[in-house]
Amino acid sequence: MAAVGSVWLDLGAILLLVGLAIAAVLDVRTREVPDRLWQVLGVLGVVGGSVVIAPDGGLPLVFWLVSAGLALEHVVPWDAGGKGWIGEWADYLELTAYLGVLAVVGIGAFRWGIGGGGVPPVAIALLATVLVARGLFEAGVLYGGADAKALIIAGILVPLFPVPWIGVPTSTLLLTSFVPYPVDLLMDAALLSVVVPIVVAIVNLRRREFSVRTGFTTYTIPVGELPHRFVWVRDPRYPVDPEEEASFETSDEDRTWRTQVAGELESRGISRIRVGPQLPFIVLLVGGTLGALLLGNWIVDLLALV
Repeated sequence: MAAVGSVWLDLGAILLLVGLAIAAVLDVRTREVPDRLWQVLGVLGVVGGSVVIAPDGGLPLVFWLVSAGLALEHVVPWDAGGKGWIGEWADYLELTAYLGVLAVVGIGAFRWGIGGGGVPPVAIALLATVLVARGLFEAGVLYGGADAKALIIAGILVPLFPVPWIGVPTSTLLLTSFVPYPVDLLMDAALLSVVVPIVVAIVNLRRREFSVRTGFTTYTIPVGELPHRFVWVRDPRYPVDPEEEASFETSDEDRTWRTQVAGELESRGISRIRVGPQLPFIVLLVGGTLGALLLGNWIVDLLALV
């Protein structure tokens, strides 16, 4: 049974990597990732988990499906548009679902224990992942909804850490034995994000436009390219409220606004504008996923070597 579970985690990890790569390409090109992708990946993860858990009995399977149901709720637009009575009560219904699932899993763990014929560890790991993803999204740490959905889907496909494919320190194996895999890949993605300012600095150095104040965060592009580039406007000659700029809900709204900005700048005779990169976090999640599969938790790996 343990061998079957290990194979499931490895297959889920490969599927997650492929799915995130597709999402990253779509996000870079259009800044939108269709829910259909998350739904397909989520259903495959639920089915795979059910096949592995079912031999343990009906009760563990129920706990897994309850946790998975809460996770899948986030990739189904059941309250799309906020219209009708569902829109008015959506937040209350979702809060009820959260409390209900937490109660079911908590009572199950207290009554039947964790593992064996009780609550499967993967169900607890998935529930923890959902709470972490939702909390980070509400706090603004995960800026886009697609980022939070990607983390939740990672929790369905790979709730616990598969054995890293390359040898890692014993301390890392101890950590990954109980920490949800999505938390590990999120930490690796966060560490990987330090590459972005380094790349920006290299671009500025090559153009001889580097300055200590702005050289790691912004660079210049021709104004004519602004409508076609997903970037943040960070030029003192065109001050922008960051909250207003980030309020656009679709890529079309964002592009329309940048086209308007480009027209105003060209009318003022400005040929280049300073911008910051809009790098989708899903791109970093792809790197974090691959890195976590190969070497485990990079931060813990580095600390173990100190």
